[in-house]
Amino acid sequence: MKALIIHSHGGPEVLEVAELDPPVPAHGQVAIRVAGATVNPIDLSTRAGIITQAGLMADQPQIGLGWDVAGVVEAVGDGAGGFAPGDAVIGLRDLLSGPSAQAELVVLDAGAVAPAPRSASLVEAATLPLNGLTADGALRRSGAVAGDTLLVTGAAGAVGGFVVELAAARGIRVIGVASAGDEALVRSLGAAEFLTRTDALGDAVRALVPGGVDVAIDAAVLGIAAHQALRNGGTFVCLVRPFAPPSLRGTTVHVFEVWADGARLAELSALVEAGRLTLRVADTLPLTAAAAAHERLAAGGVRGRLVLVP
Repeated sequence: MKALIIHSHGGPEVLEVAELDPPVPAHGQVAIRVAGATVNPIDLSTRAGIITQAGLMADQPQIGLGWDVAGVVEAVGDGAGGFAPGDAVIGLRDLLSGPSAQAELVVLDAGAVAPAPRSASLVEAATLPLNGLTADGALRRSGAVAGDTLLVTGAAGAVGGFVVELAAARGIRVIGVASAGDEALVRSLGAAEFLTRTDALGDAVRALVPGGVDVAIDAAVLGIAAHQALRNGGTFVCLVRPFAPPSLRGTTVHVFEVWADGARLAELSALVEAGRLTLRVADTLPLTAAAAAHERLAAGGVRGRLVLVP
């Protein structure tokens, strides 16, 4: 099978489409014929060696790329009840060792897999697992409830957009922060207020909410600039550990790191079917164009996700 791998860290030029032996599902696993695998910022960090340098992944002679997957079950190992060949599924590979999701075939633990939303194509569905689980987990970790005011940075991005939709549906007042041209999009996702990204974010937020917001989810990794918008004793959720600000002014700072949770992913898939979560695909590309996808994502301004289609 064809799979996207790297043998060394560096720029997009180190990406290689290799011919590998197809993986076989073991006990409790399913093999998925990949229809779409999303390119995420974590893939760029993995390729560049940032994840390895940070001690978050062991160095290996060969690394497969890709977390998100949508496709059709091809084979099922013993003990992987609930799935059968031919099922349309989505899943998350959260341990990057060996071939990963950006390949023609991937093997996942059954607990990392969920039914794909029937209202979406498999390419669209491929954008849900990593970003959806990250947004949902960050919101749950924040403890925000109906009536709270929540600041979401990167509100037009894949994670931030899901946070806005999930929070607004729970009666949380959302202030979305993004580029000026993204206001219509962010408001359409459910944000009550919109602010253009600025260096003086704390002042801008406090002009809307005297005293500061109850909760902030920092999808854009602004760090202390976003924390300054938080009220005393509020809660801040960071998605990248090295950029977590200190717990100043009695605040609580959480770092949320996503993991594969098939049960919760099934609930998010159901929200997509119900029209309560929006899947956004910016473009599709073949595995052989992975370098171009990395370059486009690194340049910024991509709305929705780039999906590799084996």
